[in-house]
Amino acid sequence: MRAAFHPVSDMHLNHATCVAVAGKGVLLRGFSGAGKSDLALRLIDGGGELVADDQVVCRSEGRVVIAAAPPAIAGLLEVRGLGVMHLEFLGRVEIALVVDLVAPERVARMPVAAVCEIAGIELPLLELAPFEASTPAKLRLACQALARGEVWGDDMALLSQQPA
Repeated sequence: MRAAFHPVSDMHLNHATCVAVAGKGVLLRGFSGAGKSDLALRLIDGGGELVADDQVVCRSEGRVVIAAAPPAIAGLLEVRGLGVMHLEFLGRVEIALVVDLVAPERVARMPVAAVCEIAGIELPLLELAPFEASTPAKLRLACQALARGEVWGDDMALLSQQPA
């Protein structure tokens, strides 16, 4: 499969990795060696779909941000210990969540709702530790919560949505 769009002036190149989880685009950000590709591999192994590894082209389309791989690296994932592997990939996805990969001690037990701006659009932001065994499950839960319109970090809002 080829990337769904080609670079033009309204696009932004991000040092990140993008995976679709339950149809929701998750943009994984972190320094080189932070664990973006490793976490992406675990998400893909759990049913996610690769969008882009290492470099992600993002652009706004209306009120959403669309992510895709640059054509030269589409379908490639760096797997430490194996090298660069060719995988099936999704040509483009709407980004629903941005995740900054941080050290475990930086992950808040009860985070406050946070956002970041990508291509001029505000998106929900989480900080997670990439190498914790539960991180892929946490991301699946976050995507499910987004699909239901829930917001984490706002405990009162979540409690008010609980059935009586």
